[in-house]
Amino acid sequence: MGTSRQRRWRRKLGPASRWLPAFVRISTIVLLVGLAFFLSLRIAAPYLISTGFVRSGIEDALSKWTGYHAEIKGNPVLEFWPTPRITLNDVTIRQPQQSGDKLLGRIESLSADFSLIDALRGRTRFHEFHLLRPSLALTRDENGLIDWSYAGLLARAIAGVTEENGAEVLAPRLDAEIGAVTVEDGTLTVTDTQTGEVYHFDSVAADIAWPKLSRPISAVLIARFNGQDLKVDFSSASPLLVFAGKNAEMKASITSNLMTARFQGVGSMVSLSSISGNINASFPDVPALLQWSGRSIPGVESLHSASMASDVMSASNGFRFNNLSMKLNDASATGVMDFTIAPGKRPKIGGTLAFDQMNLKPFLDAFALRLAAGGIGDMLLPNPLGPLQLLDLDVRLSARQAQMGIFSLADVGASVIVAGEEAKFDIGDSQFEGGEMTAHLEATRRDFDGGGKLQLSIHDADFNALADKLKLKGPLPHAIGSLDLSLETPKAIWTTGLADVTGKLKFWTGAGSIPGVDMTAVRAQAADKPFFSLSSAANGSFAFDRLDLQADFANGTAEIHDARFAGSDQSLSLSGVITYESNGLALSGSLEATDPARAADLPLLPFFIGGSWPNPVISPVPLLSAPTKSQP
Repeated sequence: MGTSRQRRWRRKLGPASRWLPAFVRISTIVLLVGLAFFLSLRIAAPYLISTGFVRSGIEDALSKWTGYHAEIKGNPVLEFWPTPRITLNDVTIRQPQQSGDKLLGRIESLSADFSLIDALRGRTRFHEFHLLRPSLALTRDENGLIDWSYAGLLARAIAGVTEENGAEVLAPRLDAEIGAVTVEDGTLTVTDTQTGEVYHFDSVAADIAWPKLSRPISAVLIARFNGQDLKVDFSSASPLLVFAGKNAEMKASITSNLMTARFQGVGSMVSLSSISGNINASFPDVPALLQWSGRSIPGVESLHSASMASDVMSASNGFRFNNLSMKLNDASATGVMDFTIAPGKRPKIGGTLAFDQMNLKPFLDAFALRLAAGGIGDMLLPNPLGPLQLLDLDVRLSARQAQMGIFSLADVGASVIVAGEEAKFDIGDSQFEGGEMTAHLEATRRDFDGGGKLQLSIHDADFNALADKLKLKGPLPHAIGSLDLSLETPKAIWTTGLADVTGKLKFWTGAGSIPGVDMTAVRAQAADKPFFSLSSAANGSFAFDRLDLQADFANGTAEIHDARFAGSDQSLSLSGVITYESNGLALSGSLEATDPARAADLPLLPFFIGGSWPNPVISPVPLLSAPTKSQP
């Protein structure tokens, strides 16, 4: 029975049944021979390969790679399990003495895998490098290039790489294998010869995958700079072109608790002259970022966070941000921006941004209207010039809704212009408290410390609602009115006090009223008392058909000229001085019949107003009798 089953099974397998046992036997023998060879090679390797030979090989490899002289002071350690590996201690890499003896760095421990077969043949080939606590010093030259090496393989490959159809081409004689490189607990110092800045990076950890010089690279670096941990990711299919300062496809990002920035596209590590791609940046804590970077921008406290995403491409003398999405605090905007660097001129930012809702104050802070609020001496910028001497702006803004402090505006069209020694902020059109508002703020000379001007026009607005928002006290006009205000200061805007402001005001309204002023009670009080407080005549209101007021501002006071409240029955006229720092008043006024025919019923009542607002004291002024003409 069993025999018949075996015959049927063999008939199904056919010819395979004849060669399968032989194949298994041969495979097993080959596997056992290979395993035996592998084990015997590992066991015999320490006796066949000398430490000095491998040490000499890696010294030569380091010297060839960097073009510097590699010196190993510590005793090397060879390991052959699970892979052949050499560990070198106390490694110093420096320029040859005849070329300047420049120090590139020191490495506490350097490990690398090597090929056992090549070592038995008398050659050394290393890969999978691990650097423990290296201390490296690099220099960025005037052209923006890093001195990656002195005259070694890497330097020759960077110098010899060419581009064809957007890809890098490297001659085989310049190519070399690298493998993986890891760095643990290193330090890096980069000196920028163009600016004189020196950057120190501590706690450096890196993981670099670069099979060959001609192959793509992928690198992750983590370091601590100025007390903040940074993570840098970089990858490129043409790394040698990037390192040579040429344009190539690349991805790069930098991440920390204070910022995240990413770029993907075509770029160079030297120049932005041919950049093209997409950029995305986010700054969740702008004041903390500025403090960390060593920059001081007083007045920017209201700008808490910022972010942007855009397509970016190089343009004539600069580059353009298309499809720009920007966010300042909770205000989002879209638009187009340009950054221009023309020879002999200051860099310039221009463009158009459209907001749905925005807060104007942080926007102004972000675009430098108060960059020098603390004075140039307080700023930590390395350049002695103020920021407005380094950058020009020409930005157009629009918003459906805008907030400026306690005030709300709608359908806003505005602009920020900084050019030469002058900075301007204009609100060309906006809806304000039921009316319209335009404004012009101008500051001149050296970051606004030469003074400024403010021109404000409000037409057909609800001044009752405006007074409520300003929380002004006392009997004030309730009316729909218009205002033209022009102010100047010779001092820096951020140091200007009320006493430093000069200017003019014109205010006019249609029909309205002044609650808390009963003109009948005023006349009654004036007939009986030499002086009385305004609050004693507050049970009523004074209705008027028109209000006209003009005032000059200087030395902390407002001088009122011909303020007239024209009512249907009687009119009120005021003139004099208001000290607005102390709310003191020194006004002369009169109450008279609007229609001269009613002068007998409503005789002229002159008076003086003194004390302080909102409850001044009124003192009637006796009328002098007209002189009697003598009889001839």
